[in-house]
Amino acid sequence: MSEITFYTHPMSRGQTVRWLLEEVGEPYETEILEYGSTMKAEPYLSINPMGKVPAIRHSGKVVTEVAAICCYLADAFPQAGLAPPPSQRADYYRWIFFTSGPVEAAFSNRALGWDPPADKQATIGYGNYDLAINTLEKALTGREYIASNRFTAADLFVGAYVNFMLQFKLIEPRPAFTDYAARMTDRDAFRRAHEIDGRLIAEIQAKQEKADA
Repeated sequence: MSEITFYTHPMSRGQTVRWLLEEVGEPYETEILEYGSTMKAEPYLSINPMGKVPAIRHSGKVVTEVAAICCYLADAFPQAGLAPPPSQRADYYRWIFFTSGPVEAAFSNRALGWDPPADKQATIGYGNYDLAINTLEKALTGREYIASNRFTAADLFVGAYVNFMLQFKLIEPRPAFTDYAARMTDRDAFRRAHEIDGRLIAEIQAKQEKADA
């Protein structure tokens, strides 16, 4: 029996964790939860009282939030080489949490059609959308990897976000973004994860079509 249980829905941020699990290469069990039903009821609420995915259980311990899961798994399975040595993790932590914090808030609010007014930007963690996105662009410009001289969980996390935002036109397709997303997703583990979730999405859609017929 696997020590890792992965709670997800294929059309969720769980896609990022799936990719990381495929990079780690350890066996894991997947539990698919449905929006509005099993995701919002027991036994899952005992895993994550927020009633959202993804989450993992590893050796009896639960971790939620994509950034936390990525950091946890990179540390739990050092043989995968997804984290730099502790003395070299400044940029690693910086850009993972910059993306999960200011960038996430900036593009989420923009997607909802809201930007903080100029006189309130000092009270908002990211200031304004342009500041957050331009800062991310600067971090990616002229660098192959965002936090090391090789691919790490920081590249997986930031790359997944940038790729998602480009796909849904939440950021401009600037060369720093498009080139970085293309490089980071050109990996066998990404392709495996994408294939798994794509198959699950197709199964869900087929089931829904049958129910609607």
